[in-house]
Amino acid sequence: MNEQAFIRPPAAAGIFYPDDADQLRNEVSGLISSEPPVKLSGSVFALVVPHAGYMYSGYTAARAFALVQEMKINTIILVGPSHREYFDGISIFPGAAYQTPLGSVFVDETMRTELLQRCPLVRCSLQGHRGEHSLEVQLPFLQQVARSCKILPIIVGDQRREYCMQLSEALAMIVHGKNVLLLASSDLSHYYPYEVAQTLDAAILSSLQQLDEEQLMHDLEAERAEACGGGPVVAVLAAAKKMGANSCSILHSCNSGDVTGDRESVVGYVSAAFWKRAS
Repeated sequence: MNEQAFIRPPAAAGIFYPDDADQLRNEVSGLISSEPPVKLSGSVFALVVPHAGYMYSGYTAARAFALVQEMKINTIILVGPSHREYFDGISIFPGAAYQTPLGSVFVDETMRTELLQRCPLVRCSLQGHRGEHSLEVQLPFLQQVARSCKILPIIVGDQRREYCMQLSEALAMIVHGKNVLLLASSDLSHYYPYEVAQTLDAAILSSLQQLDEEQLMHDLEAERAEACGGGPVVAVLAAAKKMGANSCSILHSCNSGDVTGDRESVVGYVSAAFWKRAS
């Protein structure tokens, strides 16, 4: 297989989101337009977005993508966890594009080369990309709000502290002076009773609001908080601060119990923006 020409077919369509193009387009449009975007008087550098099925976290995700439609970006760098295969290090998609029922989203090959040169820890590999949903579910939203945007899909196989910090350094360097947005894909706590989940998730929201990636990583390591994409969030938050972010806005937070009414075992979701206030 010629990996550079490979177009990754959808793996989550019909499971996490509709596999019919018209239905998908209508659902995404409806979610994004359900509320006016939050007005932030400054420059947005990065987002945190959940990645569950749209019926659970679609509204939360849409609050972040509603901001994107107001922005001029050429590339969005997507950083997510690997749910299905563990591997050491970090992988960047080696192919030409990710595909959804709405079409193909092409990879920024120049920026991929720059990241590989800047961060030896990152390797070009299909590991973590093959059946993973954490990045794919973001793409139909992106296709709705920034149709010509390219992507840089990154999967963190091992979320240890030093890997996340190395990635943050490299990301901050390669995006300097470019119209690029960072996105960390993560859900929060998994399968706790409603009140327990709220406590765990509140710790993460606090670290985000304080722009404190060290506290966030410390809480994750000590199991005082939980997020399947905690490492990607740490890396993106640290990079955003290096880019100039000095504020965080929590755009929406909830858990699956708020959606379904079942509070016995819930999953938490948050969307947030890291941005710089206009002086």
